[in-house]
Amino acid sequence: MANKNKYEALFIINPNLDEEGTKAIVDKFKNLLETSAELENIDEWGKRRLAYKIKDKTEGYYVLANFSADSDFPRELERIFKITDEIIKYLIIKKD
Repeated sequence: MANKNKYEALFIINPNLDEEGTKAIVDKFKNLLETSAELENIDEWGKRRLAYKIKDKTEGYYVLANFSADSDFPRELERIFKITDEIIKYLIIKKD
């Protein structure tokens, strides 16, 4: 049995979504983290200006999640980020 590691995931949602669409994406990932990992907290930073254009966007809706999970879960989370069209950028890091 793999031991649980602490991770931090930052993902940026397409800013052109309406409020319900953005909430649906946040809820989707919140539910995924609650069922497949131990979600410690999820922090919605809201719309922020991007440091550089991503997919012709200058803004994004930032969400930061801290969670504990088995070492194979981040790979699955990354796969889901990649296939979710509304996610324009993401980063998952392992905390010490």
